[in-house]
Amino acid sequence: MTEPVGAASVDYAIDAYWERGWHGPAIVRVTPSSITVLPDAPAADHHNSGTRHLPGVLLPGFRDSHVHLGLIEPRTLIAGGLSAVDDLGGDPARLTTWADDDAVPALRYAGAFMTAPGGYPSTRAWAATLSVCEVSTPEQAIVIVAEQVAAGASLIKVTLNTDDGPVIADETLDALVEYSHSRGCEVVAHAQGIGQAQRAFDAGVDRLAHTPWSERLDDDLIEAMAQTDPRFVGGRHSWVSTLDIHGYGQRGIDFDIASDNLRRFHLSGGIVRYGTDLGNGDLPPGLNQRELTALQDAGVRNDALLRALCLPSLGSTVSYLPTVPDADTDLAEWLMTATVVTARELMRTR
Repeated sequence: MTEPVGAASVDYAIDAYWERGWHGPAIVRVTPSSITVLPDAPAADHHNSGTRHLPGVLLPGFRDSHVHLGLIEPRTLIAGGLSAVDDLGGDPARLTTWADDDAVPALRYAGAFMTAPGGYPSTRAWAATLSVCEVSTPEQAIVIVAEQVAAGASLIKVTLNTDDGPVIADETLDALVEYSHSRGCEVVAHAQGIGQAQRAFDAGVDRLAHTPWSERLDDDLIEAMAQTDPRFVGGRHSWVSTLDIHGYGQRGIDFDIASDNLRRFHLSGGIVRYGTDLGNGDLPPGLNQRELTALQDAGVRNDALLRALCLPSLGSTVSYLPTVPDADTDLAEWLMTATVVTARELMRTR
């Protein structure tokens, strides 16, 4: 059935939806720019109401919170099941273009990597296609952060990797974080090497780009990282998972350390974000079942897994799954059946 030309909205009866928790049958109203659950619709009778039926489940769109679009073909990601991505290091000029491209998932980005002279990833071959800014002083850090913000960045990326070169000094890191926060930007750190996760947290870094794997973090540190803290944008510190980068399915010691740290951070109430470091290594161009399974194995299951993966609410783009999971469903496997659906598509024939 095709809606008459000029129709302002279309209603669908759905079998279930997830939005901060599971909900049963409902009616959603679709306009060209939104998909909204009707709170007062008679869910129990909607199959007999004459409303068209969309069998299956709607979830908010899926976000990968750690990608590098400059190392992949960005226009493949929607077909891979992703509605949104956070780019954590790339050329601001290219990222600005992709942010305006409807064929690319909704994009937040950090712009350039900020590192010490000679620091990671300035010596890596793949970094040549991205953008790396070497920072020596607090004044220089402020200037470079301002440049990223002017180029549209809402995140700022700093690398603290003592395993692969020098890192910026405490005074410079403090200035970078303070100025970024004054501009409303979260600071994201690649923290690698003994003590660097602690150092990032102490400086007020809002998000770790990877679950720490260089060392087993102390329980007291993990507990502190998981608590509400006014130093951080939004009041909370968070971690991006990226467990699958440790072996790409061949799990080893780094994977085990990261998984143990993530398990304890999650149990302490910490905010976990699904992310893969897409663009680096043997990773699929879209949703990664190995990452989802690794999160489940680390205790991030059920609603917690969906909170890590999904956008905060339904919007103009959602994830559609044709079946409703039950108690025996493997959630990671089920999520791989999702497709990205837009409000405009639902306004047309289905």
